[in-house]
Amino acid sequence: MALSKIDIPLRAQHFLECGIEDCERNCEFYCNPCHQRLCKQCRDKHLKSPENKNHEVVLYQQRKRQLPVEKCKIHPTKDVDMLCEECQVPLCSKCATMGDHERHKFVDLEAVYAEKFALFQQEISKIHEYFLPTSQDLQKEIKKDSSQIKHIMDNIRTSMKTEGESLKSLVDTVISENMKQLDQIEHSLLEDLNTQDKTMDDYITYLNNLVKELHRCLSSTETQKLMSEKKPKIRSIPETTKPVTPGFTAGQYNKSDVTKLLGKIHVPNTKAEKREIRPIESVYNTAMKPTHKQMKEDRKKSDKKQTMSLSASVTKVREFNVPGVDDVYHVSLDQSDRLWISDLDGNLVQTDLQGNVIQKIKTSGGRGYHTVTQDRDLIFTDKDKKVINRITQDNNITEFIKTGDWRPLSIHSSHINGDLLVGMYGKVTRYNKTGKELQTIQRDNKGQELYGLPYYITENINGDICTSTLNKGVVVVNKSGQHRFSYTGQGSEFYPHGICTDVLGHILVCDGYSKTVDLLDQDGQFLSLLLTQQQGVKYPRSVCVDDENNLYVGQDYTNTLTIYKYLQ
Repeated sequence: MALSKIDIPLRAQHFLECGIEDCERNCEFYCNPCHQRLCKQCRDKHLKSPENKNHEVVLYQQRKRQLPVEKCKIHPTKDVDMLCEECQVPLCSKCATMGDHERHKFVDLEAVYAEKFALFQQEISKIHEYFLPTSQDLQKEIKKDSSQIKHIMDNIRTSMKTEGESLKSLVDTVISENMKQLDQIEHSLLEDLNTQDKTMDDYITYLNNLVKELHRCLSSTETQKLMSEKKPKIRSIPETTKPVTPGFTAGQYNKSDVTKLLGKIHVPNTKAEKREIRPIESVYNTAMKPTHKQMKEDRKKSDKKQTMSLSASVTKVREFNVPGVDDVYHVSLDQSDRLWISDLDGNLVQTDLQGNVIQKIKTSGGRGYHTVTQDRDLIFTDKDKKVINRITQDNNITEFIKTGDWRPLSIHSSHINGDLLVGMYGKVTRYNKTGKELQTIQRDNKGQELYGLPYYITENINGDICTSTLNKGVVVVNKSGQHRFSYTGQGSEFYPHGICTDVLGHILVCDGYSKTVDLLDQDGQFLSLLLTQQQGVKYPRSVCVDDENNLYVGQDYTNTLTIYKYLQ
């Protein structure tokens, strides 16, 4: 039973069968014009047929999605199969002839549909491979933090209770000692008062006995005897003392004193730190990761960068003529003592630093159309044939990448990971080292076209893609393709040409209108006119900075290449 495209989940693990009748082998390929699943054997048979020889057969994973059959609402017998680019309305072939769309440009709706399908499929892939796992990891981290919070709070509660119990024990000890002291004082005072009470008791007894004795004398009938009795001498009243009672001074304390004793809860006066979200490039586009070798080189450059700065002035080191070219429109560094230099007429020569030509190639020409890879292969575009060529160290020339309907204008080999950045009419495309397309950049986040004619392209140290375009100025996007900024010069007109970056992240661009080399920082802020006509620069067209921070500047109307120092 044949399976339609919507029968298979986008991330399903499924072995498809070949779509040819009675063939039960596994599907590996797909014919885009026929929308037919094919195994290897059926693919070979399919392409041997004369009517199929020009069919585009690709790996199944790279297939174009078949346009769903939809009847035109205006012409029910016709299928909707094209898109009006100006109106952005799907149409049938008969609608295209109507007055509403007269002189409008039309494109194959299936191609647009396939592109849109691939775009959404890519977004689904991003969600499954990056956004969902990353969000789930963050959620796990949040739950782990919740568990840790409970554990931390319980520990604080235990500490608070321990402090409280400790203080209670100290309070009980102090009160017990005070009570004991009070008991001793009370006992001493009562003992003294008891002694005084006994003394007074004895004295009162003495007085009572004395009164009795005196009454006895008074009651005697013998006058002579009374007259002979001496007057009694009454003993003085014994002295007694009042007790000195103790006092009690209440403790002078408040809540703050108790808080100091018991401790208090303190909340750090710092803003909650944002959880780190790993960048999408770390998962989704692994091809954009730098190699271990490149990471080591980057560290060396970073160490060197710490000691580099702009010089107070630009110094001309030397210059030499390049035989075989009429002007110097682009320079690619081959190695420390070799360069590839081209003019506007398609002459491409390899030279040493004395101007001695090592080899010469005739090309279709252009501006920033060549680059040298990490493996020292020369890569150059052919805008007429719409291909990208490679020349290896043994001078073997091959068609490396075919760009289809797109005319490649400029190219740059990334020093970060070896990817190829290609500027085409209206877009920038990233390929990996093997020529596989990884990324396409056409519009900003508002849907506006970013590029017109990107004649030069380069990459900054932070992965930004910098292009010099004929009608959009300098356009800079980050490595994910998000527009960062554009630079349109310092005057009323701006004709950007060659562009490069340096170890400090500066952007250097030639302005054909003001006849200057402009210097920008990594974020697009204008720093200075690095080179002007007063320094002998009349028609700057190309700039390049080597590993020793030498600045190479090429010009129009002369084959002289000049070398400057502007960093110290």
